[in-house]
Amino acid sequence: MKHLATLLAVVAVLANVTAAPPSRAAAAAPDPNLLAVVASPSRAPAAVARDAFRHPVEELTFFGLKPSQTVVELWPGGGYWTEILAPYLAARGTLYVALSAPGDAEGDAETARWRARVAAQGARMGTLHETVLDHGRYDIAPPGSADLVLTFRNLHNWMDGGYAADVLAAAFKALKPGGVLGIEEHRARSDQPQDPKARNGYVRQDYCIELARKAGFELVGSSEVNANPRDTKDWVDGVWTLPPTLSQGDKDRARYVAVGEADNFVLKFRKPRHP
Repeated sequence: MKHLATLLAVVAVLANVTAAPPSRAAAAAPDPNLLAVVASPSRAPAAVARDAFRHPVEELTFFGLKPSQTVVELWPGGGYWTEILAPYLAARGTLYVALSAPGDAEGDAETARWRARVAAQGARMGTLHETVLDHGRYDIAPPGSADLVLTFRNLHNWMDGGYAADVLAAAFKALKPGGVLGIEEHRARSDQPQDPKARNGYVRQDYCIELARKAGFELVGSSEVNANPRDTKDWVDGVWTLPPTLSQGDKDRARYVAVGEADNFVLKFRKPRHP
């Protein structure tokens, strides 16, 4: 009964997924193997606690993840998504993980934390192929090899660094014709102009769509699975005011925890099958 309740909850959330054009709106049923990976007791407790905000089964199902695919994860952060993608793809698929280039203290520390988390998971992670994504270095995967390129809440960083267009071009190059680019990002207010540097951590959804279109992608779907109407997007320290960062420490902490993680858009793009 517990597993049935979980499956019904997932299906209910998937009903909120919308696609463009409407003829593609039917939501796929979640893969039982993906459900099992997300439910694994091997996952870090801190990661499991964030599932209520990140909806991993629903989001990866929306992107069309399959166990035999070649997948590229861009800038994995602490490894929340790697901890799901790697075991799921271990038997039949391939996972490239594009890390920042060595030499930056903050990036090196994050990579060290990611590697420690991967090591703690042991053999269930399978074989991970580490590549590089950084300003001037975009060797994320062999050209035309990937079925799926994924980025979760990273676009604002690349905008701040001035190389978001280069990252999207690299994703386009790595994908097979018909391959999918999945983007999750903090959603900026639509009634205010986009800061090209996205210094508050928020990106307008229409701005992201235009960036992807300029790189050659076509938009094929959007999902509201990670929407949060409580996020007013006017915080003292931008998106980092909210969980999980909580940059203000104990000041107004209860207020920010009550808001939850940021309002996020989820967009699905495709590399055209024909030029």
